[in-house]
Amino acid sequence: MTTVAATYELEPPEWGQTLAVLESVSLPDGPEHARARVVRAAGRRVTVEFPALEEDASPEQLLVTIVAGEWADRGDVVSCRLVEVAWPDGLPGPAHGAEPGIAVGAIIKPALGLEPAEAARVAEELAAGGATLVKDDELMASPPSSPLLERIRHVAAAIPPHVRYAANVTGPPETLLERAEAAVEAGAGAVMVNAFVQGLGALRALREAQLGVPIFAHRVGSAFLRRGGPVSVSGRVLAELTRLLGADYVQVGSFSARLFDTAEEVREQIAACRESLAGAAPATAVIGGGLGPANAADAVRQAGVEDGLMLLLGSEAYRYPGGPRAGVAATVATVSPGVGAR
Repeated sequence: MTTVAATYELEPPEWGQTLAVLESVSLPDGPEHARARVVRAAGRRVTVEFPALEEDASPEQLLVTIVAGEWADRGDVVSCRLVEVAWPDGLPGPAHGAEPGIAVGAIIKPALGLEPAEAARVAEELAAGGATLVKDDELMASPPSSPLLERIRHVAAAIPPHVRYAANVTGPPETLLERAEAAVEAGAGAVMVNAFVQGLGALRALREAQLGVPIFAHRVGSAFLRRGGPVSVSGRVLAELTRLLGADYVQVGSFSARLFDTAEEVREQIAACRESLAGAAPATAVIGGGLGPANAADAVRQAGVEDGLMLLLGSEAYRYPGGPRAGVAATVATVSPGVGAR
């Protein structure tokens, strides 16, 4: 079994010894076989191995030990940023893997307020423009005005079979799997979960439920880990973990100024979806946020890849002259000439 190791950028770097003890045995004279150890140090970069994780590498234990551990609570460290992880074997990875080529997806808007029949009409327009995936906004769950299963039935009836509808199944944890199974039965072609809000372990639970449809992991909530000032986690690490736990679609930010990711951080997250990683299949890297017909081609250019990539349109499609159908069609024509609207 691969020994789990994590690399941190630390100030002061010698605090790595404290981190190793803190996140394993907690006492300096704790059991040797479970003690984490500093194995490399170069400037501020310190790599720590965690042998105890060979016995328990559950999502929750990975999080509490290396990603969001007690190290973030400490007042005796100036800064600590998790930048790289050597992950354990055995995490499931995506069931369906990355889509070929460049796909265009779109979000049903307005985020809230549409009744099922209204959401279906919007989804129909998005699909007619050429979107191969339409999805709920992260805010849309199952309000009384748009119950999840009723909305799914309406949307599924309005879009062609080749277009996936990713319904948001985020909600009470005790009924997550029941809700996801019912969503698929009602016609959802994918399930979406607000993974960092629902809990990253929910991704693995959905993956192991073998629902027969892809999982879209929305990254809302991850910014609190990413943008934590002196205590933070790199986007690449979070994208890798999202993929390893079973997400087929992994959000990677945007080259638009609307989101906080730098261009290099977006490319690192795209790489996290594509590169060889603990035996996992690749995931589709989803670029979204301020994306529309005017900047879609530039987003592909900056991404530097033309496979396993989805451009996800939101508000910009609705602002386009002619409305969302025309906005999606213009984007598709820009990045996939000859495809056009249906």
